[in-house]
Amino acid sequence: MRKQARDRGGPIGDFLEADHRRLDALWQTAVADNRAVDHVAYDPFRVGLLRHIGMEEKILLPAVQQACGGSPLPIAAKLRLDHGAIASLLMPTPTAAIIEMLRRILADHNEIEEGPDGWYETSETLVGAEVEQIVARFQAAPPVNVLPYSDTATVMNTVRRAVERAGYRFKE
Repeated sequence: MRKQARDRGGPIGDFLEADHRRLDALWQTAVADNRAVDHVAYDPFRVGLLRHIGMEEKILLPAVQQACGGSPLPIAAKLRLDHGAIASLLMPTPTAAIIEMLRRILADHNEIEEGPDGWYETSETLVGAEVEQIVARFQAAPPVNVLPYSDTATVMNTVRRAVERAGYRFKE
């Protein structure tokens, strides 16, 4: 899932990248067997990834927008589209197609966040003195309540649309 890590770290990147590594370990265990998903690892991966997205959507993106005088950075739109696609892919029971799509989106998305001059580094620069307060809010973020899997036609149409809006093509 991970392509590249930042050369230098700050508190926001350190916290969120450590969470990426934790999620990556669960992911690797969950999808190690190409024939079946290990739900003992996938279920906490799913919950953890949704919490991670929530921290970025509810804490970091608004803090950066506020630091920019109320205007979101252009990359915020891409991050939000990716988050929507990822969250939608976590709704149905994981299949080989869903796992492959998650793998592709997460690899691209993590590079945007962690790469040199990536989202995390940019965020730390823009929020300045608020960095420690933001990290404290991350630490206090509650776990996410996750609904059971749903494989209805409506859910699958939602998945397809969210993935396409993020710039990917979902092949079932």
